[in-house]
Amino acid sequence: MEISGEFDELERAAAGQENAARVLQPIPSHDHEQVPLLGHHPTLYDDENDRDGYVRDFAHLPWYQRPTIEWVLVPYLIMALIFGGIITPKINLIIDLICRQYYIENPPTVLNYVSDDQCRIPEVSQRVSIFLLLGTLLSGILSAIVSPRLGSFSDLYGRKPIFVLCSLGALCGEVLIILAASYQDTIHVDWILLSFVLEGVTGSSILAMAMVNTYATDCVSAHRRSMAFGYLHGCTFIGLSIGPILAGYVVKWTGSIVAVFWIMLVSHGCCILFVIFCVPESISKRRREQAREKAARAKTAHHERGPWMQRLRQLNLLEPLKILYLTGPDSTPALRQNLLVLAAMDTIMFGVAMGSLDVLLIYVNYQFGWETFESGRYMTIVNSTRVAFLLVILPAITYLVRDRGSDRAAVSSKGVDVFDLRIMQIGIFFETLGWVGYSLTRQGDLFTLFGVIGAAGSISSPTLQSALTKHVPSDQTGQLLGANGLLHALTQIIAPVIFNSIFAATVGNFTQTVFVCLAVIFGVGFIISWFVKPNVYLETNGAVASTAEARSDATST
Repeated sequence: MEISGEFDELERAAAGQENAARVLQPIPSHDHEQVPLLGHHPTLYDDENDRDGYVRDFAHLPWYQRPTIEWVLVPYLIMALIFGGIITPKINLIIDLICRQYYIENPPTVLNYVSDDQCRIPEVSQRVSIFLLLGTLLSGILSAIVSPRLGSFSDLYGRKPIFVLCSLGALCGEVLIILAASYQDTIHVDWILLSFVLEGVTGSSILAMAMVNTYATDCVSAHRRSMAFGYLHGCTFIGLSIGPILAGYVVKWTGSIVAVFWIMLVSHGCCILFVIFCVPESISKRRREQAREKAARAKTAHHERGPWMQRLRQLNLLEPLKILYLTGPDSTPALRQNLLVLAAMDTIMFGVAMGSLDVLLIYVNYQFGWETFESGRYMTIVNSTRVAFLLVILPAITYLVRDRGSDRAAVSSKGVDVFDLRIMQIGIFFETLGWVGYSLTRQGDLFTLFGVIGAAGSISSPTLQSALTKHVPSDQTGQLLGANGLLHALTQIIAPVIFNSIFAATVGNFTQTVFVCLAVIFGVGFIISWFVKPNVYLETNGAVASTAEARSDATST
């Protein structure tokens, strides 16, 4: 990988104070969003104190001990491949096990082998939908309780421990699925619900993605952050595009769906070991100590109000969301409005879309008879389109639009700018078109085509998350993305209840009702996007003093 002049300056900074001062010179005007992120060292910040802190904490260390976004791209890509590859086999395995259980309880009048066509009946689809609803509820409720606290802990103790904890929960869940698939006569299908519980108590994949995004926020300057998130979202959709088709071929070649889970298990374990022993922590010991001291002072202030008040705050599930409504002399109504609207948009774009994935896979199995291979091919086509938009089209548009000089690029580093807003609105518009198309088509090829159209909307998600982080100080990004993870977890609780219930009630009649509802929700997201005001940000840290309560609550538990 090319080592830029900025990286060399950081190398020389460790040699003495004179060279360290050289690093703190203003960043040249050409070093902005249009510069390729992976071709330069991304840890120079716009803020003088942040740049000085990086030099003090990391410049004297060798390259393999410095946190950069490149360190997390490889393990995150592997995690995304695991996540993408396991979705379809897991759904189809659950369908097979529940179908088997159904015909054990309700033997057919004609004794014969239970075929796939016999599983494609409304009764089985309803049972599968309810089972997945229960599993999602277990995972979502537990994740909603745990994620904000673990997000705050990451500000105090580092990103790596939390990421590893999330991965271990998923690893244990994969072990349970292997056991349930291998010993169908001994282990009941309901034991798979325990895998959802394990994922929930460790924060689930939502918190893992939040930790990776927070790691990138620690390492990447604000004016290049949307591209950094674009690379991470690209890895997500690479996993969602390549993972399913790879899993489909594994099932086709081996004739066993269990082989997929064994491969995922080994890959997951290797990824965890790489993170533990190779990836450097993005928060220095000095910053962690400062964060703990700040949390301790806030905790002391809370105890002065009375211990019962502290307990009430700990019981309040929505307490971490206070960071989305900053108060204090430096906060403004426009700032609070931006944070609330952007959080709502991100919840719609990511949380609702991910929460509806199970229904989507059940639908294509029922409507078109797609099994693991066909469903994997569909997901590969759709998510490959997302990858192309995130890794090629979005960077190209960003380069062309923002290649206008240092003044305009500097604006994008504080608050959301007009370009960010337009990217969000265009993305939500295409997502809405995709869901409208799902509700209208009755053919598999057209269904895939509308999936490609909706996939063009993926450009809005990284821009949304980047815009959110531009509104709060850098030492609270973990808390902010933890609160964002709480919203995603709450959405995964509410959305599956609604959408699975709608699907279960309408399957066999107007089965596409759920897609009509999703189109309406994304349409609402498009409307509220016009309420975001550009170039609004927090000038100082004064307004965030009140949000230290959430972090102190985390330390007291």
